[in-house]
Amino acid sequence: MEFRKLKAFDWKLLAIVCAIFCIGMVALSSATHSNIDGFNRQLKIQGASFIIGMAIMALMMLFDYNGFAKYQKHIYIANILLLLIVYLPGLGIARAGARSWINLGFIDLQTSELVKIGFIVSFAKFLEDKKGRINTFKDLVPIAAYAAPIVLLILKQPDLGTAIVFISIIFGMLFVCEINLKMVAKIAAAGIVSIPAIYPFLEAHQKVRIDAFIHPGDPSFEGNYQVIQSMIAIGSGKIFGKGLFKGTQNQYDFLPVQDSDFIFAVLGEEFGFIGACILVVLFYFFLKRIISISKNSKDFYGTLVSTGVLFMFMYQIVQNIGMTMGLMPVTGVTLPLVSYGGSSMVTSLMALGLVFNVSMRRKKINF
Repeated sequence: MEFRKLKAFDWKLLAIVCAIFCIGMVALSSATHSNIDGFNRQLKIQGASFIIGMAIMALMMLFDYNGFAKYQKHIYIANILLLLIVYLPGLGIARAGARSWINLGFIDLQTSELVKIGFIVSFAKFLEDKKGRINTFKDLVPIAAYAAPIVLLILKQPDLGTAIVFISIIFGMLFVCEINLKMVAKIAAAGIVSIPAIYPFLEAHQKVRIDAFIHPGDPSFEGNYQVIQSMIAIGSGKIFGKGLFKGTQNQYDFLPVQDSDFIFAVLGEEFGFIGACILVVLFYFFLKRIISISKNSKDFYGTLVSTGVLFMFMYQIVQNIGMTMGLMPVTGVTLPLVSYGGSSMVTSLMALGLVFNVSMRRKKINF
């Protein structure tokens, strides 16, 4: 990388990222009861993951992002292998009913998180080669054939939440390819209509979550416990919150999975409507900066890559915050840069490395 390109570095986006991370660490300190346990293991892992992620992000900015396009086929094969490796005996492990992890001894790695990055850069090249030639349903067949193995392997784990993240990425990247919107609407409608047909094939825990979403607030449905406790936490925070370490739903462990899936509820309970709004506003400007970078990319490949990252983040943010308030079904999708999770944190920063890479090369700089 030519160091003069640092002049085009998006410092505003970096500042927003750091602010979101700091808010996440404060919320995590309460969610993991660090007032009792001190600077506990989860906080150390989260901090270390951020540092590692920032280092990888910096490395990803050293080389022109178009270099990834040259290895599209190799990256695609690597994506498939990463999703298959979880089935190797003694290496792959299951968590929360999903076989999505591998045990590396010193850390457990969720391979589907890394595949998000690999898929975005490889799928972007695949779509770039088809620019202007996606006009009919027939044109969508090779695109579906390219994306389907990735989505199906993730569904097999089974991890419906992550699979939907990939579907969001796919539709977002297709959108900037100027695909016929009527065709997209028909595909979306077909997907919605097919939900009842898919339901019998879902795992038991997935059915519990969908049943709960269809019957919101009904405590007789097992899956509603999480959402009810989350809504109580957010509502009890009122305007200014109960204060750090003073959230009863959180501190007395009524709130489930408060360190990852429901960390937004921790923020809402202890920092109130004001604290929650600050995070939402930061996410708004976070996404807005990525949109700006995507629009000003020097080429279509850069636009596709940054758009893929945009829709990855946008879906996860809307889904996670929405499910804590009962507006979306519970899927286990974490809140980027906030929820606890080393794989998620590193992946988020790697994705931002791609965005910064596109940003730094958006125009020629003369000295």
